Amino acid sequence: MPQDTKQPLAVTAYQLIYRNIMTLKYEPGQRLEEKQLVERLGIGRTPIREALMHLSADFMVESQHNKGFIVRPITLQNTKASFAALKILELGVAELAVRQDPGALVDDMSAANEEVKRAIRNDDVLAMVEANSEFHSAFARTSRNDYIIQNLHKVRCETNRLAYLSFNNEVDPLRSLPEHYESVITHHDTIIDFIQRREEDPLKRTLIEHIEAFQNRILLFMAS
Repeated sequence: MPQDTKQPLAVTAYQLIYRNIMTLKYEPGQRLEEKQLVERLGIGRTPIREALMHLSADFMVESQHNKGFIVRPITLQNTKASFAALKILELGVAELAVRQDPGALVDDMSAANEEVKRAIRNDDVLAMVEANSEFHSAFARTSRNDYIIQNLHKVRCETNRLAYLSFNNEVDPLRSLPEHYESVITHHDTIIDFIQRREEDPLKRTLIEHIEAFQNRILLFMAS
């Protein structure tokens, strides 16, 4: 018999809830009632519960004793911690990526950056975030290290929510959104170039500039 290729309901539930958290449709601190999620998403209670447990492991929701789950708040402490982790992990990727053949992953990064450009042309913020996430996921995989890849996934779950804020709001009086978009694209192209040329120090400098530009926009947003 052919295998059933239908996606498990728990995976579907995870993706739907995650997207709603990322786009702030489910607001930070909002309580997520299983019964309401079942009704809204049309998915059974068991897959919903599995999805919430997975989201908890990815730091997108928090379990409260006898109160179920809430959307993880966006706090200054959490934000600084996520960017600190992002910098450590992506610089670790850089060290490994330049020491081995990235293979088709460079093509995946280029394709994702083209999708970022397409999303910008279409003024589709959600597509920008998802394409940007795919770029950085492919970059993480150039490390060929499952420990780094899995931990970067967890950090990126949170920073994707922050990226939605960054891509969707004019927050920097010195850099407009179109200028920010162009900077992101340029950084991505430069990262690809330095990986192909196996130049570790310039790659790390670009990554630091890329991460710090993102972080500064979020801190400006939080201060506004």
